[in-house]
Amino acid sequence: MYKTWAQAFGIKGSVPIHVYTRSDACGAAEVWAKYYNKKQEDLLGSGVYGDPGLALAVKKDPLGIGFNNIGYVYDSKTKKQLAGIRVLPIDINNDGRITPDEDFYDSIDKLIAAIADGKYPSPPARELYFVTTGQPKHALVIKFLRWVFTDGQKYVI
Repeated sequence: MYKTWAQAFGIKGSVPIHVYTRSDACGAAEVWAKYYNKKQEDLLGSGVYGDPGLALAVKKDPLGIGFNNIGYVYDSKTKKQLAGIRVLPIDINNDGRITPDEDFYDSIDKLIAAIADGKYPSPPARELYFVTTGQPKHALVIKFLRWVFTDGQKYVI
């Protein structure tokens, strides 16, 4: 495990990496740990509560790095990465560089398309599901589910 940014980039220097992780149990940490064949409890770093807290900790620390759900790193109006935060690309094919087919982080729309097309790995991407005990029968539940899959889609980031 790298302790300094110089080690991470194979250069000389001793500037430390400040790693932030979630202090509370959450799906994002579980999925990120799974990407490395670990458990959430194995993730090291300074624990920060909640997605907004983790994003703020990284934003305030020029030496900081962490993970988060995409809704906390992209602006819902502009669809671009939030000011002061950058998503680090993953070298999916392990060739030591980010090739054009791996470069889809400019906007949330590009990233979502890459996830849907299977270009971005799962994990760290994950599918979320609604679950019920049997077929929904209550009229309000059915109405809500219909709304989620139609008009509600415009609110999905």
